[in-house]
Amino acid sequence: MTGPAPTRAKGPGPVAAGDRDVGIRVWSMRVPSARELDAFDLSVLDAEEHGRMTAFRRPDDRVRYGFAHVALRRILAARIDVEPYEVRFGRDPCPVCAGPHGRPVLDAPSTRTRFSLSHCGQRVLIAVAELTVGVDVEGIPGDTTVTDVVRALHPAERAAVESVPLAERGAAFARVWARKEAYLKGIGTGLGRDLAQDDTGAPIPGWRLVDLPVDDEHAAALAVHSPRPPAIDMHHALP
Repeated sequence: MTGPAPTRAKGPGPVAAGDRDVGIRVWSMRVPSARELDAFDLSVLDAEEHGRMTAFRRPDDRVRYGFAHVALRRILAARIDVEPYEVRFGRDPCPVCAGPHGRPVLDAPSTRTRFSLSHCGQRVLIAVAELTVGVDVEGIPGDTTVTDVVRALHPAERAAVESVPLAERGAAFARVWARKEAYLKGIGTGLGRDLAQDDTGAPIPGWRLVDLPVDDEHAAALAVHSPRPPAIDMHHALP
């Protein structure tokens, strides 16, 4: 899933680890029930976020979106020392077409903070660092989805999925797909890049891809623009 929609600013582009800390903070949180969501202050969302949330037809989708974006604002607000409603978002230019719909960024030129948001099913993941990151969480798909989509992947990824027993292919596919989307979000192209172009099971120059622990119903991964292994600090509660 993608992060906030475009607003005003353009970010500084991908930030790689040089002398910067490769520490990454990742929040992995369960989506609350509609009743539990009442405890969260939805008024911190801006008009565009409110519009996107109310546009969902299914109540579960509205709850997941509302919680994910309130959580993102609270986490970033604590990081840059502002109130959650004061957090402003922008987009990097798209690496594919240069349009204003690339990687979500903070509209705060003085900050080095980068982030990535993903939500699926009953799980929300948010990654925050001082270098470019991408995070993704995926549910375990059924056999039909695996059969239909796996053919679009890199041949080595497809072979990895098809090498496991049939009963385990959904989980294997989810792991590969989470790594794929985390990387594509990290480089800012999203699904605009050919899915067969990169083998996320092999080293990718300048990037580190890491599987993240979540639960039995999901797979998750983190992509970090760094030549060094990241130190990942996992959290399960909001600041």
